[in-house]
Amino acid sequence: MPHADAAASTRLHVPESPSARITVIGDALIDELRDPHGSREFVGGAALNVAVGLSLLGEQATLVAMVGDDESGDRIRAYLRDYRVALVESPAPLGTSRAVSDRTEGEPRYEFNEAARRRGIRFDPSVRASIDEADLVVVSCFPFDDDAQYAELVAAISDPGRRVIVDGNPRAGMLADRERFLANFEDFASRSLLVKVGDEDAELLLGASLDGFVERLLAVGATAVLATAGRDGATLHHDGTPVHARIVPLPGPVIDTMGAGDATLAAMVRRVAVDGLPSANKAWAHALHEAMVIAAATVRHEGALLRMSHAHDAEPAFPS
Repeated sequence: MPHADAAASTRLHVPESPSARITVIGDALIDELRDPHGSREFVGGAALNVAVGLSLLGEQATLVAMVGDDESGDRIRAYLRDYRVALVESPAPLGTSRAVSDRTEGEPRYEFNEAARRRGIRFDPSVRASIDEADLVVVSCFPFDDDAQYAELVAAISDPGRRVIVDGNPRAGMLADRERFLANFEDFASRSLLVKVGDEDAELLLGASLDGFVERLLAVGATAVLATAGRDGATLHHDGTPVHARIVPLPGPVIDTMGAGDATLAAMVRRVAVDGLPSANKAWAHALHEAMVIAAATVRHEGALLRMSHAHDAEPAFPS
């Protein structure tokens, strides 16, 4: 089975700026993509994708994730080294996580192995040090339905309201307790600087609209909510004012939407790292447009590796 990482062949050039230390907590796995043309494997996982994306965007990224002592784990380690992402490992007694997916009109559908379904982070001194030293902490695809894991996460992060960004990223195949996941995610959202949610998250966790989920998160005290809706773009809700960005049309067809959300999140995290959390609508509009350009470039390639395009780098018009 051929591998399709292409880690050594892709490098992005971004403007030089002070580099932030960003720790990403969550998942790392092997994505096995199956379609009528055969099967290919990619190093992936939402948290890993965000960490690699941040490194490509010029930040100092560390990934905290469970990785197995096996060939797949070695492949993940090598991939992260190629992209200059530090790895703080948690043990994986069941081996490396794996997601088998097929594609229907570019949209992924997943099945997860037992290691992925029983994922977890060991909050040992090395993990706590990587969190303490970070300027920003990103949490993505964390097992919020595990109360013990959630309690350890909360205890490990000081001052979350100034430096934590969270994307619940629930997956039906890994969700053991929907109600516990929702309760703990909403609690964590109320503690965080920025929360990302998607329309699929709202359907899976609430059976409700994305707008309804956003309203719940704002009601529990979330400071800012980034709501992504696929072809309908993204909206940032902050201080009661929504700021919307449409998807960006780029040359070429959409090949694979697997990395769109992670690319969007990485772009927004980098903007917060460089400029701080925006306070004005114009600044939010610029950040969202930048994220939409990166997401649009990413989905025009197979796999979830963040890509950049300079075809639409102008600042969008925004009404005063």
